[in-house]
Amino acid sequence: MTRIEFPGSTGEALAARLEMPQGEPRGYAVFAHCFTCSKDSKAASRISRALTGGGIAVLRFDFTGLGDSDGDFSNTNFSSNVDDLVAAAEYLQSAHRAPSLLIGHSLGGAAVIAAAERMPSVRAVATIGAPSDPSHVTALFDAARESITTEGEADVQLAGRTFRIRRQLLDDLAAQPQHDRIAGLDRALLVLHSPLDEIVGVDNAREIFEAARHPKSFVALDGADHLLTAAGDSTFAASIIAAWVARYALDARPQPNEATAVARPGSVTVTSTAEGPFTQSVVAGQHRWTADEPAPIGNDLGPSPYDLLLAGLGACTSMTMRMYADRKSIPLDEVTVTLRHERLHAQDCSECETRTGMLDHVVREITMAGDLSEEQVESLRVIADKCPVHRTLAGAVHVTTSVSS
Repeated sequence: MTRIEFPGSTGEALAARLEMPQGEPRGYAVFAHCFTCSKDSKAASRISRALTGGGIAVLRFDFTGLGDSDGDFSNTNFSSNVDDLVAAAEYLQSAHRAPSLLIGHSLGGAAVIAAAERMPSVRAVATIGAPSDPSHVTALFDAARESITTEGEADVQLAGRTFRIRRQLLDDLAAQPQHDRIAGLDRALLVLHSPLDEIVGVDNAREIFEAARHPKSFVALDGADHLLTAAGDSTFAASIIAAWVARYALDARPQPNEATAVARPGSVTVTSTAEGPFTQSVVAGQHRWTADEPAPIGNDLGPSPYDLLLAGLGACTSMTMRMYADRKSIPLDEVTVTLRHERLHAQDCSECETRTGMLDHVVREITMAGDLSEEQVESLRVIADKCPVHRTLAGAVHVTTSVSS
């Protein structure tokens, strides 16, 4: 992930992050965040990072006056947001490659539909919880509408923060020909929306879908809230976008014999990110994920280091048991390994050689399904202790460290 800045619609510097995949990107995307949100919202950051696993480079940025970008929010409107999107595309074209995909969340979804016609390189548009009409956002400050109309502006509380809303924003929202834009989009369109969305009702998705021409697709984000607060909802949305856009706007994946910039087998790279004080980007071969510490220490954007350690032991345990069962024709249908890590006093461990100080203790519980005899269960229990990761953890491990700058 790279921090960058580029000039926005009014010349103010817009703060952005560019998430790059391993190897040559199959395409570039621009992500537009929701109204009064930022590029670092959970949905924006999680979806952008997840899309890199599909070979997609994603630029996410703060609109003028929001997040880390310069400018006065009260002077902005929907049209200036669209102009900022065009500026983001122009930056990508000059510095890397013009975007072929636009992704917008909430009002950002309406903005990417409006901006697409000004970006010839864009071949696909994905919206998440987007309103069919940008003026839908005015419901957020209905209580102050009279003051905004008569006095020209008013301070409004949104998501626990104070924003100054001016009449020019309301006028600009009301003047948007959004239905005509949707009907004339002339790009592949993916509409993602939660049936439980209480901020932007799912009827908005129906109106967008019905107004659009083919090719178009709709996917329900069952159980998700408007902001995709749950990590699993963002991950699911990203997986759908990556699979869908590959048909319309991405280069073909390199063949195995072509040169690809991925970590060599057996090598894992961990890089700190700006998403949080402890958030890390982990790359293993062609696979990428995020590690973090749980809140309140970290941002809980991924499993913790000990979660990953336990996951490695659990996966190795299950794989070793599966290989042994297959080789011995044991009718093992399913294995579930549950693990937890704890620290305990050595004197409390009857099986430990060390009798003083504190010890790391891993509790591993294995559940097996299948028509297994007692003898087969016992042989599988014994083989579980022989998995390579178990042996590594139980043996003497030597770590060599080198430092470069």
